[in-house]
Amino acid sequence: MMISLFDQFVSPKLLGISLIFIALLVPLMFFQNSLPRLTNNRISTTQTWLINRFINQLLSPLNIGGHKWALLFTSLILFILSINLLGLLPYTFTPTTQLSMNLGFAMPLWLATVISGMLNQPTASLGHLLPEGTPTLLIPVLVIIETISLFIRPLALGVRLTANLTAGHLLIQLISTAVFVMSSMMPMVALVTSTVLVLLSILEIAVAMIQAYVFVLLLSLYLQENI
Repeated sequence: MMISLFDQFVSPKLLGISLIFIALLVPLMFFQNSLPRLTNNRISTTQTWLINRFINQLLSPLNIGGHKWALLFTSLILFILSINLLGLLPYTFTPTTQLSMNLGFAMPLWLATVISGMLNQPTASLGHLLPEGTPTLLIPVLVIIETISLFIRPLALGVRLTANLTAGHLLIQLISTAVFVMSSMMPMVALVTSTVLVLLSILEIAVAMIQAYVFVLLLSLYLQENI
């Protein structure tokens, strides 16, 4: 029995072993690999077409130096998207509702973009800390503000993904509990609430897809500033 609504965000365990590793590995089974000896079927062809469209749209603002990140960004969005969507199924666990995991994604990737900028174009990277034409008296203040905003980026990435998914799961849990309770007392109200639950579930599917795209899109924007 679930004591708290937030118990659904605790990683399930079997024989004392956390099952989060299974939740992280399951998405790999849903993507087909093209083999040279086999003719691609419709699913793999559609998958390849969608990935190519995504990469073209994501990397179009970047110069040639940023195109080497294409494989990393593609793998990341497919991984996060799969986890988000699978977490909407009953009796499943969504690892991306854990802030620690999202920060584990955000921190190294953000740091990689910063280090890449410092190595390739240190002057331009440091120039982002001070906008051109800043009055002399405001220079120390703006440098401090821009430095804080730079270091808060990975935290914002992780918190945004965690908060959006957690809020959606909580709403679904609350409304589904209300439908269960009212089904015997107020059937008509429960029916209307069930309609809201279905619409909310569809919205949550869209949120799961959009948040995966936004996470990778923001990383590409951070990379754009450092290449």
